Amino acid sequence: MEKSPEELHPVMAFGWAARDTSGFLSSFKFSRRATGDKDVKLKLLYCGICHSDIHQLKNEWGSSLYPLVPGHEIVGEVTEVGIKVEKFKAGDKVAVGGYCGSCRSCENCTNDLENYCSKGIATYNAIYHDGTPTYGGYSNMIVVDEHFVFHVPENLPLATAAPLLCAGITMYSPLRYFGLDKPGLHIGVVGLGGLGHVGVKFAKAMGLKVTVISTSRNKQKEALERLSADSFLVSTDEDQLQAAMGTMDGILDTVSADHPIHPLIGLLKSHGKLIFLGAPEKPVELPVFPLLMGRKLVAGSGIGGMTETQEMLDFAAKHNITAEVEVIPMDYVNTALERLAKGDVKYRFVIDVAKTLKTE
Repeated sequence: MEKSPEELHPVMAFGWAARDTSGFLSSFKFSRRATGDKDVKLKLLYCGICHSDIHQLKNEWGSSLYPLVPGHEIVGEVTEVGIKVEKFKAGDKVAVGGYCGSCRSCENCTNDLENYCSKGIATYNAIYHDGTPTYGGYSNMIVVDEHFVFHVPENLPLATAAPLLCAGITMYSPLRYFGLDKPGLHIGVVGLGGLGHVGVKFAKAMGLKVTVISTSRNKQKEALERLSADSFLVSTDEDQLQAAMGTMDGILDTVSADHPIHPLIGLLKSHGKLIFLGAPEKPVELPVFPLLMGRKLVAGSGIGGMTETQEMLDFAAKHNITAEVEVIPMDYVNTALERLAKGDVKYRFVIDVAKTLKTE
């Protein structure tokens, strides 16, 4: 006999949710599943706001399930563990990223690439194994299978570590996978936002030469002096572009808006790699001839698997890498989303869930 929703999800929870494509968030009472044998239950402490939250809230990707509780840059404290949990105990500081489930048996899953599983289950706006919707980190607590939970190293400040669960791993993974992590290589980072700024930090920690590529001249001082980039290139300046042609081993493109690709390909050396990390709503125009002439590679990259994400957190702790954040109260979230859409944040909003989410 099938269990009722009340039996499947007997734990009352509270968060903020959007009810329609306006994307406007307001208080929302719902329920979570009981802590299973392999589950970790955690109290939310902080949750980062990712630009993809806007896409999902407004159904810009055409897959939104309402009511929708966003949030996949989660840091919390373990309050309960299942009887078969081996890696965590009550009181541990832990994190949850973009995925809370996968098939665990396909080729991707068995190679620690759960993020590419065709049956992967996103931490919010997805359907879990039991047929119920997943709700994210704009909430007071969450229950997650221990396989999809990460230890937060002790020396990482929790609020500034939260964005590493998406922005951090999104930049770290392609550097490792595409061999762009060798000291002395020259990479470009397109866009100095939530992803780009942590990408610069990871790249510098790996010993790379880093050029920030931006349309905004006013970000030059920030890039060079605060983030220690080696150079800054204004992508609309033809003289600067020409001077830098054929100088980069790889480029990480974080921009989600429509932008020209041809100049970026020109910046690459022969055999260079252009990696897309942002997701523009409209297809990009991809010129093939310059790819042929330099045997250049154009690719995409998602976040990272569970093993690699833990590796990224440990690397960040070793090299003191955190995100630059603006910590906000829960009731500021709609204003924060409006500001994020305008690019008005340096560089990531993080919600202080534990101190500001009112549960009544």
